[in-house]
Formats: sequence, structure tokens, C-alpha cells
Amino acid sequence: MADLLLKNANILDVVEGRLVGEHDVLVSGGRIVEIDRTITYPSADRLDLAGRTLMPGLCDAHVHAAAPMNSFAELEWLPPSYVAVRSAAVLEGMLQRGFTTVRDGGGADFGLARAIEEGFIKGPRLLYCGKALSQTGGHGDMRQPGRTLADQHPYVPGLGQICDGVDAVRRAARDEIRRGAHHIKLMVGGGIASPSDPIDQDQYSEDEIRAAVEEAASANRYVMVHSYTNRSVARAVRCGARSIEHANFLDDETAQLILAHDARVVPTLAIFHTMATEGLEMGISPRVHGLNKEMLAHGMRALEVARRNAVPLAYGTDLSGKLHRHQSIEFSLRAEVFSPAELVRQATVAAAELFQMGERIGRVAVGLEADLIAIDGNPLERIDLLQDQGRHIDLILKGGAVIKAALG
Repeated sequence: MADLLLKNANILDVVEGRLVGEHDVLVSGGRIVEIDRTITYPSADRLDLAGRTLMPGLCDAHVHAAAPMNSFAELEWLPPSYVAVRSAAVLEGMLQRGFTTVRDGGGADFGLARAIEEGFIKGPRLLYCGKALSQTGGHGDMRQPGRTLADQHPYVPGLGQICDGVDAVRRAARDEIRRGAHHIKLMVGGGIASPSDPIDQDQYSEDEIRAAVEEAASANRYVMVHSYTNRSVARAVRCGARSIEHANFLDDETAQLILAHDARVVPTLAIFHTMATEGLEMGISPRVHGLNKEMLAHGMRALEVARRNAVPLAYGTDLSGKLHRHQSIEFSLRAEVFSPAELVRQATVAAAELFQMGERIGRVAVGLEADLIAIDGNPLERIDLLQDQGRHIDLILKGGAVIKAALG
């Protein structure tokens, strides 16, 4: 990979929320090696950013890259080869929208991650958990009431695997870690997409949750949990879960508990908004459509609670199927509560810290991976510049490799 010199960039300091006047940035070996007012390096390839905003590549902390269709239940009946090919297109779309790192919440595995790393498909850095762990009848159990058998083969596509009891949870967590999982996903509360569990249901015993947390910690990893209600969030946080997904009913007491345990929250308003606006034409039932509208309203109120209590948030979307194209809409939804600087932080450095990758990605700094995007304009003034399918993103680098360059 050739050395690359980026000239005349306005660097976005995501920690301070400000632009640093025109600088040059030198990239070598996939990393940022120098930042200065003027850099002379004749042997490097040169790109003139002409005053564009240079910022870290975006992070999405909750995707389902291996869900190229809207029905999670349908995934279990499809050939893995078909799902993999469809997933490749999903991942390339994410990268073209400026997301250079994504964290999967269930379904993606080492095969997709390896295909990206080896250059067979184009996509972001893929942090995967393999299959999410679910109790029988939990949010990862997609069987209709009349169906008994569940195909638990690890290479059958699908969101989750069913495991009950402390020993089974330990075994499943260890096996996902053996396959290279960056984190373990647990379903600790009810959901909308699953057929058997109401939203307010608690799932998994505290002993089962602790078993997963212990196995993750033993391998220097962490647990992310699907949870909507304060009761299920509180149980998971007390048991050591680090990443709380959704938390739509968040109240002040639970927010303070999250802070006390150094946990993080990943709201996912995009899925509720898109299902509320497009769900009926996609074929969802009026009941599910109504639930999504309710959850969107609760989720917006939860943002206010999180902001009031200074709960650390990361950017997440939770989309599937044709809804993946709305990945960037989370910015405009959260913009009703947060400033552009706060939103940029949630989608960069805050997510990187959640991923335990704060010294690798999430900032424009010497020594970090050259995961960078250049924007035609200032996202601190117009957060919508991060939307529109990457239309305002003129340069995308991932690990120093040029993915897109439209600087003419």
C-alpha cells in the first residue's frame, strides 16, 4: 500500500467538537503517522482536500449485516451461500455511507469478517458476536408456537441460538469466543420481531447472565444485551453487562445505575422509525406497526433521560432487509435532542471506546488506523451532511486504503 499525503484538510476534533484549521495528514502502513500544518513527502501519493472536513470514519454499534431480508425467521430457511452473497451487498452499502467500523448484534460471523479482511468483499471492519444467545421462547427464538424443532447448527443463518441453563450458556459463549467473537450478545428481555415474548418479559436468570459475563471477561471481551425495560436493563447491568441495546423506557434511576456500573447505551431509533413509516407496505401486522410507533415515542423520551444524566451513548441502527439504506437516519432522529458535535462523538470516539478500540479508531490522531472520511462541508453545522447515502462524502479511507475519492 502506497504512502498517502492528504493536503489542506480541516480536521474535525471529535473530542472537543471543533474544527482545526487546514493541516496535512500523512498516512503510511495503514495508520496516521504525522499531522502538521505543512508536510513535504515527495514519494507519497497526494490528495488535495481543498478545505474539506476530515474526520474519523463512522461507527455503527448495532447492525445485522447478515440480515439482508426483513424477516429474521425467514433467514433460518435460506441457504448460507445465498445469505452471504446478499450480506456482501449490505456491507458494501455501509462502507459507502462512511461507516468504516460496524458492530454486529447477531448473525454475522468470522466468515464475513475474514472475507472483508482478505479483500474478497468490500465492507467496514466487522466486529461480530456470531449468534445471539437466547432462552427458549426468548427474543432469539423465532419458532412459531406450532413448531418444536430448532436447527442449532452454527452455519444455519439466523439471528440467534437457543441455550437454557448456566452450563449451556457458558458452552455457547465459549464456542462463540472460539470462533473469534469480539463480544457476546444476550437477549435479556422481550422484543417485537420475535413471536413468543412480550416486550416487558425478563429473559435469562441472573445466574445465566453472570455466566455469560464471566466467560466474556475471561477472554477480555464483554456482553451486549437486548433490553427495553428498566427492570431488564437493571438486572443486566448489575450482572456486569457493558453494552445496553435499545433501553427505550430508560428512567433517571436506571440511568444512574448504568453510570455507576460504567455501562453504555446504544439507542436504535432508526429501526422503529423506519418500521413505523414503511412497515405496513412491507407486510407487518397493524399490531407490530403500532408497537414500533410506541417504541419510537418511548425511545425519543429515553434520549432526553440519557442526556439529562450524561449516560454515554453510541450510534446504532438495528436495521435489516431493504431498511439498511436508512442507516444514516439515526443522525436526524437524535438531532432533536443532541447537538451535531454530540452526534459526531457518538458515532466515532464514543463507539470506539465501547468497542474497546479507543486507541485504534474513532479519532484523527497520530498512531491510529487511517479510517477517515472527508466531507464537503462542516458536519458540526449541518449533521445532514452525513446522510443521503454518502453523497456529501468525497473521500473514504479504511486502514489507509482508498475506498472512494471524488475530489475533482
